[in-house]
Amino acid sequence: MPILLGQLLGIRDGDDPVFWGRLRATQLFAGRRLAPFVLAANLFGGVAVVALFGDRVPALWLAGWFAGLTVVAAVVALRRLRTAHLAEGAASLQDLRDTALEGLALATMWSFPPLVFAALTPGSTFNLWMILAVLMAAAALAMAPLVLAALAFIGGVTFAAALLLALEQQWLAAGATLALGGLMAATCLARARVLLALRAFEMNLSDSHETVSLLLGEFEDSGADWLWETDSQRRLCKVTPRLAHALGSTPERLEGMPVLQALAGASWETGDFAPALRLLADKLKRREAFRDLSLPLVVNGEQRWWEITANPRLDDRGQYVGFRGVGSDVTEQRASADKINRMARFDALTGLPNRLFVNEALGRALAEAERWGTRAAFMMIDLDRFKAVNDTLGHPIGDRLLGRVSERLAELITDNELIGRLGGDEFAVVMNDATDASRVERLAQRIIETLSRPYEVDQHTLYIGASVGVATSPRDGRTAETLVRSADLALYRSKDAGGGVFHAYEPQLHVDAEERRVLEMALRKALEKGELHLDYQPVVDAGSERLVGFEALLRWNSPEHGPISPAKFIPIAEETRLIGPIGEWVVRTACAEAAGWPEDVRVAVNVSPEQLHNPNFASVVAKSLSASGLAPHRLELEVTESVFMREATGAVQALERMLELGVRLSLDDFGTGYSSLGYLSRTRFSTIKIDRSFVTSASRGVPEALAIIRAVVALANSLGMATTAEGVETADELALTRMLGCSKIQGYHFGRPLPVAEARAIALHTKTAIRAA
Repeated sequence: MPILLGQLLGIRDGDDPVFWGRLRATQLFAGRRLAPFVLAANLFGGVAVVALFGDRVPALWLAGWFAGLTVVAAVVALRRLRTAHLAEGAASLQDLRDTALEGLALATMWSFPPLVFAALTPGSTFNLWMILAVLMAAAALAMAPLVLAALAFIGGVTFAAALLLALEQQWLAAGATLALGGLMAATCLARARVLLALRAFEMNLSDSHETVSLLLGEFEDSGADWLWETDSQRRLCKVTPRLAHALGSTPERLEGMPVLQALAGASWETGDFAPALRLLADKLKRREAFRDLSLPLVVNGEQRWWEITANPRLDDRGQYVGFRGVGSDVTEQRASADKINRMARFDALTGLPNRLFVNEALGRALAEAERWGTRAAFMMIDLDRFKAVNDTLGHPIGDRLLGRVSERLAELITDNELIGRLGGDEFAVVMNDATDASRVERLAQRIIETLSRPYEVDQHTLYIGASVGVATSPRDGRTAETLVRSADLALYRSKDAGGGVFHAYEPQLHVDAEERRVLEMALRKALEKGELHLDYQPVVDAGSERLVGFEALLRWNSPEHGPISPAKFIPIAEETRLIGPIGEWVVRTACAEAAGWPEDVRVAVNVSPEQLHNPNFASVVAKSLSASGLAPHRLELEVTESVFMREATGAVQALERMLELGVRLSLDDFGTGYSSLGYLSRTRFSTIKIDRSFVTSASRGVPEALAIIRAVVALANSLGMATTAEGVETADELALTRMLGCSKIQGYHFGRPLPVAEARAIALHTKTAIRAA
């Protein structure tokens, strides 16, 4: 450890204040032991000076000086002797600095002889110089631990002696005196540094010894650790009581017993050894050191786990004489590790393997399939309509439902499959052997059928379903990551098909997914780049064929991908939550355009269910009407029946707020979904729109389509609503819809969706009926 000059002198502290405090205490204590020597040296020197100047200097002067020297030297000695308490304690920097005053006091007393007495007796210079030289040497020897005191004394005496010689013009002698003083000071510093370094080493060694002693004491006091030893025949020797207790026996019974027999217990007779015990036997036979070898033992009928470490022992001649090692009982630690491992790999809610475990199992299945030239399969399962349960009945009911789902799934699997929960309402199945494709399909179908049966949870009868995506190696992926991605794409296709079905992965799904990803990235920037625009399709009165409004239709013309169908990008916008800002732009733009049309021309805007589930949608509409100046009754919002499938999210309340603003509502595509008269009774719609598929079928004379249109028209008339027939493209279809009683007509017969400029021209200049071109 390097010792700096400032630390040696006590001017600055070290990195470890506690350690350096103890080190300074040893300096002071070393000075205490040499204090009598310093006192004796000063007194003997004083006697020599009195003898030298006794007949030439007034006796009173000599007596006074010697008395003063005796008092100062005695006080210094007493101060040093009072530091006995610092033997094993600590000293501050100030304690060490105060010793400089002692050195200065002694140096002051010794400056009198050369500067006062020698001036009266010029012939005594050499003898006095010899006395002072001896004193400086004594100080360098005895006061070295107290460096500041020694340097103050040596420096003061050296200066006084050199000054005496200079006054007598003995320049060479004066220079030699200064050189001697410097040499004495350097010697003092070197000796002090060595003494301090040695003491620091001793202190470190002592601390290390205490640490080792403490650790050994703790080891000996620990009931879970013990020492063990064998002879050259692998028999236990020097058996400690602790080892005997750990084995449930006594030292007398274990002494001389083969160590393998002692560890094997009852299995020694049957030869049914654990693999770890066989490994231990091999290590002992080969005389190889080992570390942290885990061994299962049965002690007093209880399963225990040990970890043992040992090295071969050699005698003075290098001959093998056995093994010596240490053992620990790690049963509790192993149980904790097993519990943590289970928590890390099993789902806390259902008890099924979690995503980590499933991925590990899939990796092992793929490795085995590649090894034996077979196939492995991976299924992803997503529950249908599960979110509605959480939204309506709460998460506790949803959690219990997931528990029932996991129980049903566990009943379906065999040793060939592993089922786990990926998170939320997603589950997965790993099939180790999927060579039989029909077996994979049967399992997928059984999963759907089993999970679709009703559940009884807390007096609630719940109906959900399941969608499944299947991927098989090596065709659909050779790694766990690619197989999971393929199954996810297949599941996505099942969900798109309406749920309740399973699909196997096809390469086209990856192409579609990549196209979808590219379109999503482009759509995120389409609005700010001005790539979106609105076209307007005329809506006319069925009797007079007079223009009554336009339907605003969103269009996207991408510079990279060209015109993109709304059927492609609208679902992407809804899934990525981009429909919010896009829908707000549509409402704002349509209102601003319609504000410049005649007062009797309305504008209709399609509204996504995702927009109605946004609590800020009402304020968006209100701000758009206020900013544009458009009368609320001239704005008509078109919604589909799907908005009522998630009532818990507040769609009905959002529609009520629209009605309070004075906005008109239109029910689009009525009859194509889960049509219910309840939708019409709970919300005041102004118009019901009849889907073009019914119009087309009715024009071909399909009885069902004709009956549906008549029923819808009759229902609308009874409720005071208008009806709009969509997709009217021919004169015959126009005549038919008129005959069936539809109020308004929309379709190519009267106009395709038009750019804003053309629609504006028609709205401003057409005062009569609109005719097809």
